[in-house]
Amino acid sequence: MKMSKRKVVLIGCGAVGTSFLYSAINQQLAQDYVLIDIFEKAAIGNQLDLADTLAVLDKSYATITAGQYKDCKDADLVVITAGRPQKPGETRIDMIADNAKIMKEIATQVKASGFKGVTLIASNPVDVITNVYQHVTGFDPHKVVGSGTWLDSARLRRLVANKLNVHATSVQAYIVGEHGDSSVALWSTATVEGKPMSAFIKEGKITQKELDEIHNEAVNMAYKIIDNKRATFYGIGVSLCQISESILNGLNKVMVVGAQLNGEYGVKNLYTGVHATINENGWSSVLELPITKEEETKFKQSCAVLEETFAKAKEALK
Repeated sequence: MKMSKRKVVLIGCGAVGTSFLYSAINQQLAQDYVLIDIFEKAAIGNQLDLADTLAVLDKSYATITAGQYKDCKDADLVVITAGRPQKPGETRIDMIADNAKIMKEIATQVKASGFKGVTLIASNPVDVITNVYQHVTGFDPHKVVGSGTWLDSARLRRLVANKLNVHATSVQAYIVGEHGDSSVALWSTATVEGKPMSAFIKEGKITQKELDEIHNEAVNMAYKIIDNKRATFYGIGVSLCQISESILNGLNKVMVVGAQLNGEYGVKNLYTGVHATINENGWSSVLELPITKEEETKFKQSCAVLEETFAKAKEALK
């Protein structure tokens, strides 16, 4: 991957995609940006709107264009946020048939372009859709990355920080498994500036019941946001920007993203949210944490839900 002049292609110019792109522009992630959408006017309109930043920002970029799938050929990173939005009262899993078909069409065209870079996917249900994309393209699994539970974990840290009256960046706590209802909070590995969460429980500063409630609130945060404003996009936009930064700059940052398991935690050939090292080649390795038996059991149950849903997705693609 060339590092001097970088090109990012966004597929899907809805609120999530444009929130990511706006964040990426402000953080100077790349020099060239291309917008692709099934509705050409959406790509053109957002390109024109975002182009106004070129004359305002002190440090900006070279080009931003509304393009076509052939533009993926020489891109370093393709970010996919396309898909129908989640409806009020609907789970991410409920969206699988429609979005699997959309992703198959996208995956086929990206592969046909001759693209050789890294793909980052946020389309929901993201774990299964990431599996669909890799299945259809046959791309190196390491070069296909899902947004996983990076946003879920950010929500968890924020809620814990509020409870303990510390800044969110002081909390190291993560959610793994499905980006959705069956996810698992790894409280056994959670710390606040190096101090185990178990110590805070012993000191009476927080209870296990409160931690369980915090996990539940983090998992259901998207539903709450959708009920109030119909969609979520700022949090995931910034999250995608963080993951993209580690990819484009080859940071080897450990993040909880959608990576393919190959025996870790006893699970194989499945993308889901796990700790993985992220660099210019996508995810290079999965870090298997020393979690409790109870957490491992819940994680495997989450993976079983995803495996069953992926099977349904493949049926929908026939």
